[in-house]
Amino acid sequence: MTTERQEEKDGLHNMERHFGPHAKEYVEAIKKVSPEYYKINVEWAYGNIYENKVLDDKTRELLALAALSCMGYPTNQIKVHVRGAINCGASRDEVLEVIRMMVAYAGFPSTTNALMAAGEALDEHEAES
Repeated sequence: MTTERQEEKDGLHNMERHFGPHAKEYVEAIKKVSPEYYKINVEWAYGNIYENKVLDDKTRELLALAALSCMGYPTNQIKVHVRGAINCGASRDEVLEVIRMMVAYAGFPSTTNALMAAGEALDEHEAES
């Protein structure tokens, strides 16, 4: 059984691996708004769920993008996970194809919103590279 402190440490490490230099900014913004939500996000999601090694990091990020794309509105989260997918080895084409596939499950409006957000995130990433 892991301790809360270990889960926080693992969570921060996983977030840095996925989101690179943007991880610190992301977690500090969450912590400022809600320390309780910070604990849930960092310790439970990234310190516990992301510690399971059945799926590799790239697959996890592509699955997160698929799920978020079906929701239709979480454009900020889509941008975060596009960066995560790229940082974990996904190509631009893989990111866009995962989202395009969701049109069969989520419809055109949700998929269009997700593609537009992903396009912005990909362009920002390429401009920084």
